[in-house]
Amino acid sequence: METNRFFPEIHGRFGFGCMRLPMNGKEVDLEQFSLMADEFIKAGFNYFDTAHGYIDGKSELAIKECVSKRHARSEFLLTDKLTGSYFEKEEDIVPFFESQLEACGVEYFDFYLMHAQNKNNYEKFKACRAYETAAELRRQGRIKHFGLSFHDSAEVLDMILTEHPEVDVVQIQFNYLDYTDPSVDSRGVYEICEKHNKPVIVMEPVKGGQLVGLPEKAQEVFDSLKGGSNASYAIRFAAGFPNICMVLSGMSNTEQMNDNLSFMTDYKPLNETELTAIENVRKILDSLNVIPCTGCSYCIEQNKCPRDIPIPDFFELINNMSKFRDFNGKRYYNWYTSKHGKASDCIRCGRCEKVCPQHIEIRKMLMKVSETLED
Repeated sequence: METNRFFPEIHGRFGFGCMRLPMNGKEVDLEQFSLMADEFIKAGFNYFDTAHGYIDGKSELAIKECVSKRHARSEFLLTDKLTGSYFEKEEDIVPFFESQLEACGVEYFDFYLMHAQNKNNYEKFKACRAYETAAELRRQGRIKHFGLSFHDSAEVLDMILTEHPEVDVVQIQFNYLDYTDPSVDSRGVYEICEKHNKPVIVMEPVKGGQLVGLPEKAQEVFDSLKGGSNASYAIRFAAGFPNICMVLSGMSNTEQMNDNLSFMTDYKPLNETELTAIENVRKILDSLNVIPCTGCSYCIEQNKCPRDIPIPDFFELINNMSKFRDFNGKRYYNWYTSKHGKASDCIRCGRCEKVCPQHIEIRKMLMKVSETLED
């Protein structure tokens, strides 16, 4: 297995993301997860990733039962995260951190990330001196490396890394569809990491499983290769960039694990034929957008919606429902509307349409969202 050129302690460039573990109803299937963890380590890999909020706190506890208690600490690396909803002031951070160590059954974390950083919550982390606290924990040896996971624009990441050059690593959403999607801008965000010479950990390489269930025309492109699974092309695409040190996969059953191990144990970058296929699949998926929204967010940032409707997010749900089999748009819609206004809350003021550079009939499209996703 190749040596990781950024972090020699990491075996290979493939990690076990523990946000989507095997489940028995609402509980983690500890027996199956134990078997999967054993196979993962036996294959030569050692990187596990969790966070306190994953599976309502059950991910950390499952790590303790299935990994920490069953394997020597030298056999695995563990990443955890500081999430903004679990602290209100600087003094809260270290006690929360210590509770995470206890939940995971370890004495230190190999990596500790400032979780889900964006322009808004970064201000809270900044006010509470979270980055400085992480740096001190690193100095004490209670974490080996610290960094951030990121969900925002390239400009925001550039600002954070300029203000905090001491971070060791950045975790970003990165896959072949989001690479050219202006609403996610994986390419731009990745290039900022290159600019600051930061190693990159990839999350969502299969876009939360969406790049597995492809529409028929896209599936025909990959089938013509007579090679690997849809997931294999997506994960190998993400792993093939120079500053990528780790690609995470959230594996929820042994079949997914066995598939991933089959092509990542002896990893080979995509060849020219496979890269061409990726590009053709991307073009097919882009052509299936029902709403020509680019995710610029002018509609909600330049003229704040009086009903707090997350218009770009709703349009992305509709577009994804047209692209991916088994895409659970209603589940995501219910999550968004638990925090924001519904599409049906639109008062048809038209302020959003005045600033839309794509000249979308937003009010009309919100009616479509309401008809499609609301009961």
